[in-house]
Amino acid sequence: MNMFFNPSSVAVIGASNSPFNLGATICRSLHEFSPFGGAVYAVNRKGEDVHGCPGYSSVTDIPGHIDLGIIIAPALVVPGFVKQCGEKGIKHIIIESSGFSEGGEQGKALQREIDKIRNAYGMRIMGPNCLGVLNTENKFCCFYGIQKDDFETFAQKNGNISYIIQSGGIVVIVLESFKNDVVKAAKIISIGNKSDIDEADMIEYLSTDEKTKVIGMYLENIKDGRKFLKAAKKVKKPILVFKVGRTTEGVRAAQSHTAGMANNDLIFESACAQAGIIRVNSISELHSLPRIFTQMPPLKGKKIAVFTNSGAFGGSTADLRVQAGLEMAKLSPETQERLSRTGQIFNVTNPIDLGPALSMQTFLEIFDILLSSDEIDGLLPVPSLWHPMVIEAIMELVKKCHGYGKPAAIYTPNAVDKTIAYRNNYQVPLFESPEEAVRALAVSHRQYCYHAMKDELQLRAYYELSISQNNISYNDYADGA
Repeated sequence: MNMFFNPSSVAVIGASNSPFNLGATICRSLHEFSPFGGAVYAVNRKGEDVHGCPGYSSVTDIPGHIDLGIIIAPALVVPGFVKQCGEKGIKHIIIESSGFSEGGEQGKALQREIDKIRNAYGMRIMGPNCLGVLNTENKFCCFYGIQKDDFETFAQKNGNISYIIQSGGIVVIVLESFKNDVVKAAKIISIGNKSDIDEADMIEYLSTDEKTKVIGMYLENIKDGRKFLKAAKKVKKPILVFKVGRTTEGVRAAQSHTAGMANNDLIFESACAQAGIIRVNSISELHSLPRIFTQMPPLKGKKIAVFTNSGAFGGSTADLRVQAGLEMAKLSPETQERLSRTGQIFNVTNPIDLGPALSMQTFLEIFDILLSSDEIDGLLPVPSLWHPMVIEAIMELVKKCHGYGKPAAIYTPNAVDKTIAYRNNYQVPLFESPEEAVRALAVSHRQYCYHAMKDELQLRAYYELSISQNNISYNDYADGA
């Protein structure tokens, strides 16, 4: 699998100088935008060079060995190009062309033809109907349509979150989410129709990838349920998945997009519970939730303390915490007394109302009191960014969280653009809504509990917690998956 992300030579098959040619955008990106140092060749009918990449009329005409073939040509000619790759000895191919299993009987026949050629030559194929891969470590990106500004936005900084995405359109959304955040991408894989390489293959690969700390997934179907479950169970890293198809209409839409067969959603829910996979509720959570894993220690218990300089947010976040299965930490008289001695605090019970008149020293004392207390497992800070000192205090809080081994999901009740600006400028893990922050704490605790479980009784409790909303028993899930 590593050759898809670290090739030393690439053939872009279907790249030409015709107007609006998509293959040409890949050549341009690799040759002009990216510092990727490998050899890049173009294959087209005229054998013409494309954006400085030497051109050939056939794959077999290219001198020397080729690590990776990228095919972006009309579906009817793709099988012929796959055969040329086999004859050339290319073992890794990305087919970005569409018009196969998702395109009716003719497309299905073309995909079957490709499968036969692949088996005959022992190749591995990603796609078809995909966008390819991005590796921010070596700046290799074979997404078509990328412009210079786009590349500089999402590929220049290395990150530690990798995504497996079935849809090319969702890739774009995920990429744009990295523009103003503390989290960045390690690798992004668009797997499309999954004629060969599927989500389980990619989970297995990313599980051993040192750069990947969190795995995010957007799926429209599961190709092989048993293979998927087996791969996910072996992974210690958090896996977050958004899967469409909860409704009949959603399943139908997925089938028309990437030819995904309908999957039983309750069985998929069971698979997530068994493998410790976090099923997210929206595409935006694929971007927001990894922040709690990459920027904070795990939440080892349910007892949460809230502090805010606006009392209104204490009550509103309390409901969210209960709904998420978390608890309001009960502060002892001793802890309350310590808090009262730090300054003019309006309320020292939980939620703690700080009021507006606080100094940096007061903030630091409050952080130490709360994080050092056995009564508290994690924090939900809700400070308004009314003064530069507050953001400086938040930066110190992040450091103290790591020192004490307890997380804080920080929500700043300001306009979203202000929150994003502070997050980007100061590199602090701010959430954009209280719902995001509470959800992050909940999934952090769930992830910790799953990996901390030692016996069947604990695992049973986890299953029942995960599936209680569906009113289905543990045995139903165990049998169904």
